[in-house]
Amino acid sequence: MRARPITPEALVTEVVERIDALAGRWLRVAVDGAPAARTGELADRLVSPLRERGREVVRVRAADYLRPASVRLEHGHRDPDSYYLSWFDTTGLAREVIAPLREDGTGKVLPALWDPEADRSPRLDRIALPERGVAVVDGPLLQGVGLDFDLVVHLWLSDAALRRTTPEDQRWTLPAFERYAEEVVPASLADLVVRVDHPDRPAVIDSVD
Repeated sequence: MRARPITPEALVTEVVERIDALAGRWLRVAVDGAPAARTGELADRLVSPLRERGREVVRVRAADYLRPASVRLEHGHRDPDSYYLSWFDTTGLAREVIAPLREDGTGKVLPALWDPEADRSPRLDRIALPERGVAVVDGPLLQGVGLDFDLVVHLWLSDAALRRTTPEDQRWTLPAFERYAEEVVPASLADLVVRVDHPDRPAVIDSVD
């Protein structure tokens, strides 16, 4: 494995430059990783510099695309197989975020589909992205499920770091991430892999020997 140390600020710049170099009427970007990898923090930090380059951004969280509790919690609140297979409404993400931003799409994105606290739709209006706009989606388990992103950044934690940084009340999800690593091998699919065992000292994985 060849890792290239990088500062958090330089990482944001590198990701923004990669996005800005892509052609397309609209772009769909994913920041994939376990919650302990803090995907939302990186995704949020991309917004301002992209807008400075004339690209409007809509932020979408996989956590706002959960399935209803009757489906999500059918096998209990702490079932890792359900978390892996049934928690996230990837069909909804494909329909409401990915498909509208195809070249022949409408450009209208639904930023959230489900409010898990109220267990109902938040009934938000769709956001019309102008051309050159970018949807930045963050969350876990985003690869290998048919979501057609234009760029995927995978935030990778070693097994030890994942266990260390996952809060006690969320450690029941760890088998789901083990399964994801084995079945999907997300680092092999992503356009950019970043090791984030220490968030203040990330490293870009340029190659795996």
